Amino acid sequence: MGLRGTVVAIVVSSVLLAGCGAEPKPPAGTPSGPPPSGVLVLYDTTGPYGDLGELYAVQAGNLASHFGKWEAAPVTRYAKGSAARHRLTIYIGSTYDEPLPDAFLADVAGGAPVLWMGANIWQLIGKYGGTGLNAATIDETAVSAVRYRGTELTRNPAAGAMVRIGVAPDAKATTLAGAVLPDGTEAPYAVRVGALTYVTEVPLTYVTFDDRYLVLADLLYALLDPQAPDRHRALVRIEDVGPHSDPAQLRAIADFLSARKIPFAVAVFTVYDDWAGVYSGGVPVHRTLSGTPAVVDALRYMSEHGGTLIMHGYTHGLVGVRNPYGVSAEDYEFYRAHVDDTGVVQLDGPVQDDSPEWALGRLTAARQEWTAAGLPVPDIWEFPHYTASAADYRAIASAPGIRARYEQVLYFSGVLSGTPAGSRSVSQYFPYPVQDAYGTPVIPETLGNVATQRFNQHGVRLAADLIASARRQLVVRDNVASFFYHPFLGLQYLPELVDGIQQLGYTFVPATSLL
Repeated sequence: MGLRGTVVAIVVSSVLLAGCGAEPKPPAGTPSGPPPSGVLVLYDTTGPYGDLGELYAVQAGNLASHFGKWEAAPVTRYAKGSAARHRLTIYIGSTYDEPLPDAFLADVAGGAPVLWMGANIWQLIGKYGGTGLNAATIDETAVSAVRYRGTELTRNPAAGAMVRIGVAPDAKATTLAGAVLPDGTEAPYAVRVGALTYVTEVPLTYVTFDDRYLVLADLLYALLDPQAPDRHRALVRIEDVGPHSDPAQLRAIADFLSARKIPFAVAVFTVYDDWAGVYSGGVPVHRTLSGTPAVVDALRYMSEHGGTLIMHGYTHGLVGVRNPYGVSAEDYEFYRAHVDDTGVVQLDGPVQDDSPEWALGRLTAARQEWTAAGLPVPDIWEFPHYTASAADYRAIASAPGIRARYEQVLYFSGVLSGTPAGSRSVSQYFPYPVQDAYGTPVIPETLGNVATQRFNQHGVRLAADLIASARRQLVVRDNVASFFYHPFLGLQYLPELVDGIQQLGYTFVPATSLL
């Protein structure tokens, strides 16, 4: 949601807080008692889009989890002194003119370390002008790029308006990122004044792999781990391997990656169904991993040559249901979906009889098939098509023997409040490992995959596109560039991907090394 409403402009003259350099250490504040710890995420809840605030808070908290513990609460419940008791407070201004407590505004003005995103900064300026910011104006100018650390990141203008801020002439402020205006000039996008870091929008909408979202991801390093050295790791995952896979293709990929000394992961589902015979002239096809020994041997070969096997659901589809196609690897397993008249996949909601017990039953069945095939049962999980209900995510998080998930993730309103999952949801990728709101460590996937033709709403994405995204993601000082690759592509694109990512300075590592 972009910022909407009337223009607000407030001018003040006094300046009380000092600024610092381009890579500042966050001030410790002036707490009494124990030293500050953890991150506090505050979010808006009022208005017709109030539930978006919770989703934004989940995303911010997920990123903050990379640096330690975090907690979240509606900003309206803020208690005096809370910010000073935390290493950092993140406030997400998503509702125009959300009523902010005087205690919160006073603590921000008093020097508590705060990262403020989006709306309502005018309330702080109007009540406590001495922050160094002296104006806040809603600006509808279309901005399609943000410059940060010498790199131009993308921004979808559909994200809406931003706040145009003014900085008092005598303020010791540092502009950390600039919004690129249509005429090529820049307006402040992220500014640091004293203990306050301000970002002129909530960069959690219309996010892509090349997006200004990366500014937020790296600012958390500046605020929570400013001494972190630059380090750039890469991951590759071989995707949608199952009983239908070609063993020769799997072995060829293992040979190539092993020869290059590149560790890799292999995402495997254990039962393949083309129950309507879509690819077999109407004859139903059912294959199990234990019933395809050549595939099992190829998986052992991959494991012996640097591969880590992970569990990619059970059937990667639903037998007897077109979800949306009726074929394993193409279908969703833990969520219902259909293709609309324009060819776009639409998510419809949880599957029939969805429950934690149902999800754990799928996990148990998959484990039994792994054992029947004579393969070690993986302890890393990936949801098919990165999609499941909140109940399913929580169930897998609670399952003994699952130590991580390896994926992008779908989050629903209600995750923080503990209420039943709402209709709003958001997908998030992470440029570094996190412990997410569902309670599981998450290994990143940040680049997507090679796609040689448009399919549903997904456009063509070639090796050069993934490499370009990896280049932009270098702005995050300790990041992971992670992609997946389908084995039916053979070696046509994999060497180019590996070479291009390594030439950017990335080092390929095992997925398990991030845990």
